[in-house]
Amino acid sequence: MDEAARRRLARDIASVARLEGRFTLRSGAVAAEYFDKYRFESDPALLKRVAAAMLPLVPDRAEVLAGLELGGVPIATAMSLADGRPAAFVRKEAKAYGTCQAVEGAQVGGKRVAIIEDVITTGGAVRDAIGHLEAAGAEVVAVVCAIWRGDGEPKIAGVEAAVLPALRREDLEQA
Repeated sequence: MDEAARRRLARDIASVARLEGRFTLRSGAVAAEYFDKYRFESDPALLKRVAAAMLPLVPDRAEVLAGLELGGVPIATAMSLADGRPAAFVRKEAKAYGTCQAVEGAQVGGKRVAIIEDVITTGGAVRDAIGHLEAAGAEVVAVVCAIWRGDGEPKIAGVEAAVLPALRREDLEQA
């Protein structure tokens, strides 16, 4: 994606996802601004652009796109539709009924998998998902995200796979 397209995408995401008001955060702190990632994931035209920006980041050797619950699922689905690679969906924990699996959809056993996530700050959900995927027999070859919100270069402690963001926090701050 060229720089102009990157700036347009960041601006368009920020315009729908950056909210102003009074918001209680997960930590209990109150903030005047909130980033609602589901706003860009639920807009079909914007989701299509996000998926298109992320697809070139997926290594060619990846055989399956594994979207993380909840935000990575629509993005992985959009990427799968555009690219043709199958999608799998990684739950936070195995469900207690039906198949009782943490990884649903395409089979990942013996496959090279790219994790697909919406926003990553510290990578805790990614570390958990890697555990589920490896337990299912997958090899995680990359972590591709729409937005890296962490500090510094994209890297998750304890994760060997490269973290490849379409956008970074600074892109949205400048939008």
